[in-house]
Amino acid sequence: MNRREKIQQIAVTADQMREIEGRIFAAGMPVAALMEKVAGSISQRIQSLFPLYLKPTPSPSPYNGEGRRDFPEFSVRIGVLVGPGHNGGDALVVARELHFRGYQVKIYRPFSKLKDLTAQHDLYAQSLGICYVENIAGLQDCDLIIDGLFGFGLEREIKDNLAEDINQLNQWSKPVVSIDLPSGLHTDTGEVLGTAIKATHTLCLGLWKLGLLQDQALEYVGKADLIDFDIPWADVMAILGETPQIQRVTTGFIKQHLPLPRPAVTHKYKQGHLLLICGSRRYAGGAILTGLGARGSGVGMLSIAVPEYLKPLLVSHLPEALIIGCEETENGAISSLPETVDLGGYDAIACGPGITTEATTIVEGVLANNKPVILDADGLNILAQLGTISTLKKRQEITVLTPHTGEFKRLFPEIENGQQNRFEAVKKAAELTKAIVLLKGARTAIGNGSGQVWIIPESTPALARGGSGDVLTGLIGGLLAQGVAANINSLTERVVTAAWWHAQAGILAAKERTELGVDAFTLTQFLNAVLSNHL
Repeated sequence: MNRREKIQQIAVTADQMREIEGRIFAAGMPVAALMEKVAGSISQRIQSLFPLYLKPTPSPSPYNGEGRRDFPEFSVRIGVLVGPGHNGGDALVVARELHFRGYQVKIYRPFSKLKDLTAQHDLYAQSLGICYVENIAGLQDCDLIIDGLFGFGLEREIKDNLAEDINQLNQWSKPVVSIDLPSGLHTDTGEVLGTAIKATHTLCLGLWKLGLLQDQALEYVGKADLIDFDIPWADVMAILGETPQIQRVTTGFIKQHLPLPRPAVTHKYKQGHLLLICGSRRYAGGAILTGLGARGSGVGMLSIAVPEYLKPLLVSHLPEALIIGCEETENGAISSLPETVDLGGYDAIACGPGITTEATTIVEGVLANNKPVILDADGLNILAQLGTISTLKKRQEITVLTPHTGEFKRLFPEIENGQQNRFEAVKKAAELTKAIVLLKGARTAIGNGSGQVWIIPESTPALARGGSGDVLTGLIGGLLAQGVAANINSLTERVVTAAWWHAQAGILAAKERTELGVDAFTLTQFLNAVLSNHL
């Protein structure tokens, strides 16, 4: 894997970024030189996003002699917000470069006291005759706003006049490019510090900031891109170590951990045997969707245990699977597994979708076996009733938990602020249980007992539909079973791969159907398309 691919996988806190930059400056890189390098890259990206000349919206006007309407082109008007620190300095260099390229630039600087280097760039911008405005309203006629108020490390709330300026800007609904991260967001948690700029584009500098990947920040981040200014990999490793604790999942990572290509000589049992325990009379669809997710994983053998009542239905949807009919409770839930079912005979077991909380003895039996187990939905609710930490401490094999936020709270009531810093919450939950914990969300986070956390950097609100989690459970189960059959020691990467695959299928399906139209059944039909699109 090359340096650029590795850089894309890194996500850092404000403190870590300060230490890395400190090493760069201590090695002799002048701050002014780095600012010029970074701002040059930012201005180039802005020019590609917003070309110099635009045409106005057509309106009735006389035709020219050739029968065409003429609409004169005009240069883009750019408003630049300048903060007191080096983020403001970056913004001033960008303003200067865009001014030289012919853009109409206006600068609003709400601070009178600036850092020395920023103050020098400010003086030079004034000498060039770039227009300065006295208040935020002076930027209202601009086509684009560049936000250079605050970079990483902001911890105090934005208040008073500056807060009013930001709130006014947010009401304009104009394109906004934020430098490093939208001003007003906490670098680590993504928390809004009083108020924050709602960017349409964020150009993150050097390394991904952790706050940009938090669910609560996404409303403000817009489309995020990394401006790589060639941080030496040795400096990154010196601060983060050989294996950074928090990693952003990339396509390069996925290529390493998908079970592809398959060996030329193989058979179905070498490709894993997965047992799904799912469904009830009330929640029959959960069993079907989980089975379809597992089918999409390419697992060699699939067995599905459902209430006897559902057996014909599952056979019709998944004819290749071995459907196991089970005794039912009065309410149509699984009461027990047939004596012929040997839980130790499978490579992995996934349990929970649609089983209802009546299936407590089933979950207890699954957890008592010595195979990797994935718990979802009612499997998680039952685990919470049993006592999450005390129950999982008894297990010797891998357990994968796949909660959404509400289920996470029930599983781990002792972990506070799970919403404020999802990555820390996942890390703590995994360390307490030694399980692989996958916390679902707009940016799904996966942690394991060694303290590592992986972040899925892309998703879609199209997945906010009932049943999409069932598909994920089946997909995880299928990849885990294949990993066990292949004698792979670390299975966390298979869980991460399943989460990425699931998210990408949602993104593809949303493009085809619209964000409202991606039901879970449709989602399963896009799993194969992900591989052809990305790999």
